[in-house]
Amino acid sequence: MGQKSLIMGSCARLANRSMQTDVPIMVKIAELSQSAQDPMPLGQGAVYWQPPEQALEKIGEIARETSTSRYGTHEGLPELREALIEKLCRENNLLKSTVMVTAGSNQGFVNLVLTLCDVADSVVLFAPYFFNAYQSFKMTGIDNILVGPSDPMTLLPDADWLEITLSENKPVPKLVSITNPGNPTGICIPEPLLKRISEICRKAGSWLVVDNAYEYFVYDGFKHACIEGNHVINLFSFSKAFGMMGWRVGYIAYSVEAEGLRTQLLKAQDNVAICTSMISQHAALRCLKAGREWVTSQVKTLARNRVLLKEAISPLGKDAVKGGEGAIYLWAKLPDTYPDDFEVVRWFARRHGVLLLPGSACGVSGCVRITYGMLREAECEVAAERLKRGVRELVEVGMVDCVSPLISESKG
Repeated sequence: MGQKSLIMGSCARLANRSMQTDVPIMVKIAELSQSAQDPMPLGQGAVYWQPPEQALEKIGEIARETSTSRYGTHEGLPELREALIEKLCRENNLLKSTVMVTAGSNQGFVNLVLTLCDVADSVVLFAPYFFNAYQSFKMTGIDNILVGPSDPMTLLPDADWLEITLSENKPVPKLVSITNPGNPTGICIPEPLLKRISEICRKAGSWLVVDNAYEYFVYDGFKHACIEGNHVINLFSFSKAFGMMGWRVGYIAYSVEAEGLRTQLLKAQDNVAICTSMISQHAALRCLKAGREWVTSQVKTLARNRVLLKEAISPLGKDAVKGGEGAIYLWAKLPDTYPDDFEVVRWFARRHGVLLLPGSACGVSGCVRITYGMLREAECEVAAERLKRGVRELVEVGMVDCVSPLISESKG
């Protein structure tokens, strides 16, 4: 009884904003993977490759430098920042932007929420949205999250809805967040639509935050575009492009004409991270020297994966499968008889040994996100066969809960 009272009393002392935020979906997926037999990772947004060799070969030497063990400057390693600003001009046509290096673009987003938003503010996302953006708002006490629709056929953000929402809501929503290419949708936002969304935000007086983590991951002639303005903040990441997920390096790019923003960002940076890991920043600088061409050569190796997994989920129906234009994702609608997508995800893991991500984590129930970046082609062939078998069974028979085919195979 005493132990129970202690536990209950401890919970009562925890922050409401944290208690009212869901457990991160990737924590749930990690727990699910431990209960599955030899699960194939089609749920987490990651890539199979490591950073380029020229970034790794000097790590031991850099680790022994005294400066690597000391605090770095808040905004980032000066030579890395210089290289990033030059990259933004050359590749992204962002000519008036400066940068702050962060521990991944997720930390960059949290810095922005802390800097730009008050608890009473409203903010805008478009469903299906990137789950970490939603979580960041909730964890910082922002409950007035206006979730806008995307076009049901293209999954592009509904700019008409945004224009009406920003004009009719008073006070005006403080921040609008989008991802391009889309996570979880795998959709590329055309430059004209991106410019229209930016102009709507500018006129209304709202910040526009664009997550460009998958800027190099575009296919079939689609192009990634960036926009710049005093009200626009771009986020970038080394995680996927250079295989640096565990190194945690990203950066915020914002206009030098955005008055006062730098000072406020420094406050958030000093209290969240102080600085990004010095050894990671040195590795990132060497990744930049490998360049866009190196990343493009890696991204090309995902082409077959994308085809394999798209074919595996084709029994869901042509109109049920979206994405594949950019990023590393396919977005699929489950049959209407399965609104509980997390139960379907559990079933796929338990019976067919594949890990997917439930669409409900992204604000749209009855869907799943499928990742084609974490596996080499030979591994993806195995995963695709499992996924295909599971999708066919789901569509033709239902969620059968008998012995897993994987167990039958291992006994055979």
